[in-house]
Amino acid sequence: MEISRLEGIIEAILFTMGESVELSKIALAVGHDEDTTRKVIHNMMDKLNGSDRGVRIIELEDSFQMCTKADMYEYLIRIAKQPRKYVLTDVQLETLSIIAYKQPVTKLEVEKIRGVKSDHAVNRLVEYNLVCEVGRLDAPGKPLLFGTTEEFLRRFSIQSLDELPSMNPEQLESFKTEAEEEAQLKLNI
Repeated sequence: MEISRLEGIIEAILFTMGESVELSKIALAVGHDEDTTRKVIHNMMDKLNGSDRGVRIIELEDSFQMCTKADMYEYLIRIAKQPRKYVLTDVQLETLSIIAYKQPVTKLEVEKIRGVKSDHAVNRLVEYNLVCEVGRLDAPGKPLLFGTTEEFLRRFSIQSLDELPSMNPEQLESFKTEAEEEAQLKLNI
């Protein structure tokens, strides 16, 4: 099968599905191994990024998705009015970062870290499709475990959780010292 035909098939798959499609499924559909399929898709990504086309292909862990280029957004607004856009509060961002770094994690674990109830923040993050239930903890009451979604990866423009920034060890030590001092002050009161 010639490359242009293969690219056309992959483009049709990604366009039609509208969401991310696992590399293994694409490879199976086009009848090629995963390495060859990945190379073809990366070639397509380069072509789309280097042109004035309105779409691009993004990679999310071991999946690919066709989506609109960010600089086309203003034109889409003119057609679709203003799409629903939400703004994350500081509480929601804090909760999201805890879930992202500690996943899978229960609400109780999030609340222990934050020091306050987090039901509302977690529920909003689930509503925004940034967080989802990923299972249940094998403990009394079988509490729900939460983790991030592909939408989280898309919104924060990262391919996998491995791309999350790591904390500076000196900064981590500073936070620990601060927390210990705060705990001592509360105990002395």
